[in-house]
Amino acid sequence: NLLWILVEGMSGANYSLTTFNPSGSLLQIEYALEAVGAGRTSLGIKVNGGVVIATEKMTPSILVDQKSRTKICNISSNCGMVYSGMGPDYRVLVRKGRKIAQEYYLTYKDEIPISQIVREMASVMQEFTQSGGVRPFGVSLLIAGFDDEGPQLYQVDPSGSYWAWKASAIGKHSISAKTFLEKRYFSQKDMGLEDAVHTAILTLKENFEGAIKAENIEIGTITGKDKVFKPMSKEEISDFLKEVE
Repeated sequence: NLLWILVEGMSGANYSLTTFNPSGSLLQIEYALEAVGAGRTSLGIKVNGGVVIATEKMTPSILVDQKSRTKICNISSNCGMVYSGMGPDYRVLVRKGRKIAQEYYLTYKDEIPISQIVREMASVMQEFTQSGGVRPFGVSLLIAGFDDEGPQLYQVDPSGSYWAWKASAIGKHSISAKTFLEKRYFSQKDMGLEDAVHTAILTLKENFEGAIKAENIEIGTITGKDKVFKPMSKEEISDFLKEVE
């Protein structure tokens, strides 16, 4: 009976969000990271002139209207983000992020600093790791923006942990994508924004399943000229794809 209780207790740690397992980790967070790892690859690159984020976008059927599926979203005029993992969870975070940014703007009549929106988003995600009746968000985020501190790129994980990056990747092929980014990032001195877009496309191309086209990737950029985050149109992406062929 005692052995049965111990076994039940051990298996319970696998499912209870707020219960640490004997090794000191919360397994539900690890499972959330598995959901991120099963998602399509997304990446971000920060350069002196701005930030680029890019992602794979696969549609489940050719009958789906492409306009209804977007992975790169604006949070405020000077900030955008992309995800790997579960799309419905991402929608919730986009809505929360936009509300936080709008509340800041209404109070201070200025765009929210990137570090602050990242901190607020990370707090929301962390709260879902220690509350009863909920589960962690099954997404990791790459948040790109430009403020008084210059270009910013952050990664936020399901645990609520976040870091600033020069370049990072999340999702299915994140390890090989990071290795590729490390080689390209430090081999090119004074990388410009266009070079960063080329590098982002080449990184996605490394492990892309099938032909890479403007319809199955998304790219967003922000520069210091206007400090406005803009997702690229299919025509702009097509032009960049021709340049890297």
